[in-house]
Amino acid sequence: MNFNNKFRLGRPRLLLLGCGDVGMRLLPLLVPRFRVFAVTRDESRTGELRALGAIPVVADLDRPASLARLRGLASRVVHLAPPQTEGALDLRTRRLTAILPEGARLVYVSTSGVYGDCKGALIDETRGVAPKNARAARRVDAERVLRAWAMRSAGSVAILRVPGIYAADRLPLRRLREGTPALRAEDDVYTNHIQADDLARIVALALFRGLPGRVYHAADDTRLKMGDYFDLVADAYGLARPPRLAREDLRAAVSPMLLSFMSESRRLDNTRMRRELGVRLRYPDVHRALAQWALIE
Repeated sequence: MNFNNKFRLGRPRLLLLGCGDVGMRLLPLLVPRFRVFAVTRDESRTGELRALGAIPVVADLDRPASLARLRGLASRVVHLAPPQTEGALDLRTRRLTAILPEGARLVYVSTSGVYGDCKGALIDETRGVAPKNARAARRVDAERVLRAWAMRSAGSVAILRVPGIYAADRLPLRRLREGTPALRAEDDVYTNHIQADDLARIVALALFRGLPGRVYHAADDTRLKMGDYFDLVADAYGLARPPRLAREDLRAAVSPMLLSFMSESRRLDNTRMRRELGVRLRYPDVHRALAQWALIE
């Protein structure tokens, strides 16, 4: 065995669940420090994961029998996998805790939707959860399950509550081109943001610096209402701004899921993230990111 292989095998093991956009951005940050076992349910993606330096493991959180190969595999875990789409409980997270080793260190990427509607208030992590829909209730369940697992197994979990994720290739351009309406100013809601590469770096820092049982807002400094965000993107890319409607009229024009996002207003304080994790955002707010990307375009 040559020195490079020996060094590679000597790295601590890490289990990555959730190899979507953020997971793929995270891999280059993890591979130099860990032997990363990346879980995918799609066998056709194994080559893609190997190319980034991960060891692919084909398993599915919806098929408990497939998880046996993950049991005790790594003492560090990044949990990016969303809950299943139905029910009040996150069954996927419940299955995961059954195969985690004692004393594992885990980072869970949750959602700011657990707070429900805060009427535009600026909130920190001491705010109580009050989910307004089943999607957010499943995330609350996952957080509680992971905290209970950590207490009984001498493990630790750091929870990142994440708002809307954006990137140069994750902007509402299609929505703008289709003319989907937004709320008029007097009905509009505050929305929060984090750029995808910044989120990947926050996850990596939380692995080393996140305190046990601690919640962090993984959000940037943007303070925008949703319609103003759409206007900003439209202006940056030379598109028409969306029409504005009263809330009552909007109900007939958008999907129930989209309407649910337009029914919750809050502003996330990210002081704890900056102070305890030492995060320095590459994209501190949407304005600067769009100014840079629009010039590149």
